[in-house]
Amino acid sequence: MTNSDTSSFDLIVVGSGIAGLSAAVTGAELGLKVALVERAPEGEHGGNTRYTEAYLRMKSMDEVADDFESHFAANAGGYPDPGILQEAALDYSSWSSLMRSMCLADPEVIDAFATAAGPTLRWLETAGVKFDFLPTAFLTTTTTRLLPVGGGLALVEALTPAAKTAGVTFMFCCTAKSLVTNGDGTVTGLNVKHAGGRQEALNCRALVLASGGFQGNAEMQTKYLGPKSINLRPVARGGHYNKGEGIAMALDIGAAPNGDFGSYHAEPIDPRSGVPEPAVFTFPYGILVNKEGHRFTDEAPGTVDAIYESVTRRIYDQRDGIAYLILDAKINDVPNWERSLRSDQKPISADSIADLAAQIEVDGDVLARTISDYNQACGTGEFRALEVDGLATEGLVPRKSNWARPIDTPGYLCVPIISSNVFTFGGLKANGHGQVLDTDGDPIQGLYAAGETMGLYFRVYTGSTSVLRGAVFGRLAAQHAAANSG
Repeated sequence: MTNSDTSSFDLIVVGSGIAGLSAAVTGAELGLKVALVERAPEGEHGGNTRYTEAYLRMKSMDEVADDFESHFAANAGGYPDPGILQEAALDYSSWSSLMRSMCLADPEVIDAFATAAGPTLRWLETAGVKFDFLPTAFLTTTTTRLLPVGGGLALVEALTPAAKTAGVTFMFCCTAKSLVTNGDGTVTGLNVKHAGGRQEALNCRALVLASGGFQGNAEMQTKYLGPKSINLRPVARGGHYNKGEGIAMALDIGAAPNGDFGSYHAEPIDPRSGVPEPAVFTFPYGILVNKEGHRFTDEAPGTVDAIYESVTRRIYDQRDGIAYLILDAKINDVPNWERSLRSDQKPISADSIADLAAQIEVDGDVLARTISDYNQACGTGEFRALEVDGLATEGLVPRKSNWARPIDTPGYLCVPIISSNVFTFGGLKANGHGQVLDTDGDPIQGLYAAGETMGLYFRVYTGSTSVLRGAVFGRLAAQHAAANSG
């Protein structure tokens, strides 16, 4: 392909989050002529990456956290047929088509992920990104987390100019519409729509779909997550751009699905706030009540980093998908507790439970009885704010397993909480190179997936791996495309 051909490229990348930017920069560094297609305007591009703090489940720059692979293994799928799953112990080349196309987190994909994580961070370091073990919003933790200094925005701001310097052609305000294939099913191009409606067909030798999940698409959310998804919203502005076309267009040409299509990464947020990721990780120190004024879950079964998603799913199950965190003045005994409340809205405050109930429109008598029952069930052990303390309720259903102290000291505080949809779990089946597989488990030639578009998660999210997944598989996909571009 000649550089003068403005519609033909060696590699087209769809999406400009960490996955897309990693693929685009890597491809250009390896000598490919690269185009990047992005729905958002420049300056608002970067998808979810732009707005996240980008926690990374690493114990050093070069090693993943100790529980990295075991957590994925524990949440690798549903109840797969053991007669097929036993093939995972064989060399990948010996796997049957059933095993290759099975909807689960393949061990070889997780191994490729873990192996490439360190080298990918070192590559990002050469692009000017700095990393450190910085404080997080989690006051109690079970695993190690590395962060890019400046969060996900630092990744976008480092890789965007690197891509431009390397010669990547950016097409902002441009939406991918459908894939183009030849007679043998190889992906050879992409149909796009530019701002104003102009349609264009782009030609390529390889294409990386890094266009996110479908948390910005109400129809797909309702189709896969159910009608209650009306109560969900993306955790940040970037998620609204993720409308699922990348997943849909690949499924349309026979790609295999992977990941839990009926689920998503849930994070508790304050619905009153419009800031990116207004997370509320304070709930283990109080009680959660629904609109009827009743408790409905154990607020503190473990460290907040390990349990916030499961608790948030219980909030999502309540009427209108909302709950209220009730605290009293003793929250000030928790060091730096404000760090766990990321909202720009102040908690609702009151001098009495009756006043608090009136402000949140919950039946005052019911709320008072709920709090009284809880207070009477609280134990008398030692409260240790920053570690699992075993201070639990007795004889109360549901139980509170830790940090159970009476709520009896004015002033009282309340924060409403809903479940946000950080990203959807359902996506495309890919191998360890990021190649998209068809429903027979064979690679669709010329097609790759990375980031949220690549289905990987089931049941419980392996926390602090999403940004890392995007960087790793964006890079692996471009490396494989470059090695096979002849």
